[in-house]
Order: sequence, then C-alpha cells, then structure tokens
Amino acid sequence: MTPFKKTILFLHRWLGFITGLVVFIVSITGCIFCFQDEIQDALYSYRHVEASTQPYLAPSVLKQKAIAQYPGATAGFITYYGKDRPAGVLVNTKKEGFLAVYFNPYTGKNLHSEVYAKNLFIIVEYIHLYLLLPPKIGGMIVGVSVIIFVAIMITGIVLWWPKRKSDRKRSFNIKWGAKWRRVNYDLHNVLGFYATAIAIILAISGVAIAFDWVREGIYKAGNLGKTYPQEKLVLKSDSLQKAKAVTYPVTDRAFVYAQQQSPQAQMFSIYTDDAASGLISVTAYEKTFRYAYSDEYSFDKYTGKLLKVMPNAKKSMGLKLNDMNYDIHVGQILGLTGKIIAFLASLICASLPITGFIIWLGKRKKPKTKKVRHAVDRRAKHTVS
Repeated sequence: MTPFKKTILFLHRWLGFITGLVVFIVSITGCIFCFQDEIQDALYSYRHVEASTQPYLAPSVLKQKAIAQYPGATAGFITYYGKDRPAGVLVNTKKEGFLAVYFNPYTGKNLHSEVYAKNLFIIVEYIHLYLLLPPKIGGMIVGVSVIIFVAIMITGIVLWWPKRKSDRKRSFNIKWGAKWRRVNYDLHNVLGFYATAIAIILAISGVAIAFDWVREGIYKAGNLGKTYPQEKLVLKSDSLQKAKAVTYPVTDRAFVYAQQQSPQAQMFSIYTDDAASGLISVTAYEKTFRYAYSDEYSFDKYTGKLLKVMPNAKKSMGLKLNDMNYDIHVGQILGLTGKIIAFLASLICASLPITGFIIWLGKRKKPKTKKVRHAVDRRAKHTVS
C-alpha cells in the first residue's frame, strides 16, 4: 500500500471510530422517519376526515376552540392539512408545553389532542436531529459528525476503487458464497459504494438543517452566486397601528386571500408572530406533507395589509432548493420511490460502522505468522533451523 493510501486508511478508520455511533443512530432514526406519514396514517384515524364541498372553518374559530380547552394558553400555528385531512392548532400551555389539537375543519369537532413532544415520531426526529441533547449541543454534534461521514465515504471510495479494469466487475458484487468475513468485507465496501451518492445528498440536506451557512451556501450555489434582495427582506408589522387594529380577525382575511391566490394548494400553514412587530404569515403548499413548491404571503397583523407575496414561480433557484431541502432529505421529492431509496441508503449507512468495526476487529485478531529464525553454520556451509 502506498504512503498516500496508508494516510487515507488512517483517516478513514479513525474518523469512523469517532463518528460511528452517531452515524448509526442518525441513520437508523432516519430510516424510521422516512415513512412516518404513512405509518401514522395507518395507525391514527384522526388523520383523515370526510372531504366536503363546504368551506373550512376560519382560523380564528379553530384557535378559540383550542384555547377554550386550555385556558391561559396561546396558539400561534394553525395548519389545514387538506380536503380530507384535519386542521391542527399548536397550543402552548404553561403546564404541558406544546400540544397539538386536531379538529374537523368543516364541523370544528375535536378529533384528537396530544402533547407534541410525546409523539413517537417527534421523539425519533429529536433523536435524529439532536440525539435528545439540548438542540445547540446536539445539533452541533450531529452536524459535525455528518460532515465527517461525508469525508469517510469519499476516503472509502478511494481505498476500495480497484486499480485494474479486470477487477472492477467482481468488485461491484457481493460474494455470498464466501466465508462470513469476506461477505462482511463486501457488504462494507460494495454497499458503501452503491449508497455513496445518495448518502452524500442526504448528508448535505441534513447538514443544511443544522447549519445556516450550509443553507446560505446552497442558496448561493443555486443562484450562481447572485443574491435576490427581495427574498432577504425582513418585514415588520406597524406596531403604532395596534390601537387601530381591525376588529375582523386578520388571520381569517389572510387565509381567505391565500386560498384565492393559491387555489391549487392542498395544505395551508398560518403563523402569527407574537412579537410586537411580528407578522402573520400564510404558506400555501402544493401537496399535503410536502414542503417544496410553496407560495408565501406576509401580512401586517394589525391592519391586515399585504406586505409581501412570494409565489413559487417567482422564487430564485437557490430559494427553491432550500424549500425542497426537507423533501430531499426524506426522499419524498421523488414520491414513494424516493422514500424507498432514502430508506435503503440510510439503512446501508447505519450498517457501515458495524461492518467496518468487524473488519478492523478481524485484522486485530488475525494470528501473526511466526518468523522462523535461521542460523547459518558457516563451517558446515548449510542452514540449521
């Protein structure tokens, strides 16, 4: 082995030791989370309602119904998930923290309430993102580990890539009939090779969740270095108009406007910022549980004045890529096929620290060949063992 490859092997091995456990946990939780919508749809009846031709109940009505159940609570997020889906209100209580309260969007019937942080898939997501540590610490550990994992994947390709063309065909296949150590070796190298491209895409999209500088890098790369000032505008409500605030709930007006402007949208998310200068934001998503291809509307929360419209068609490529980030990360950007690909790639990534450790352990336990010492009897001119 050349000195260069020895250095690469050293980096590959020790970086793997450092990040192996984190990569395993993040990859396994990623596998589970890929199909969280499908699993929850199958388990929970409240996630479906009978579609109706009548209009949705207004956001202010659903908000009042939710707060009535939890006096003293506040509610800033309201989501209409689709024609045959419930509407959800995220309620912040002093005693239990955030609760998700689901209603039939046509009748206002309470379908289900749960402590947000106790939902199984929210727990899985927090493990995936933060290892259940404080977000700043956990996010940093996961983000750095994933960046290192990308380096590990690249060094692995360098180490594994066959020198001769004649060796490449057999190097791309697992020799299932060989001894188990050889099968383990092939599982590590061959599966690692096939998963590398997808794993790097999943890793970059994951790191973009952890680090702002990665999102900014994707934005600039998508725009070829160009920045669009209108997309970076920070708008505020005119707090001086608080005393003159309209009596008709601004959230209701904002929601109706977004429905009219984005009639093709299946899901609508409404957020009211509690800050004095905060806005009312309505995001219209093309498909339910899909976060790419969205139209965004911002309103002054006191006067209801429309401050900003950002339809998907007019967004820059960099902004569109950032909007797509979650869908890319879980594979759903390509529908069910993409989720299956992301699931398999994550499963392979979870196996790599295990198969790699077994390879290292096997080399350590490999018996060393004893050197036979030979003494030469110079007088007899022959070798004596």
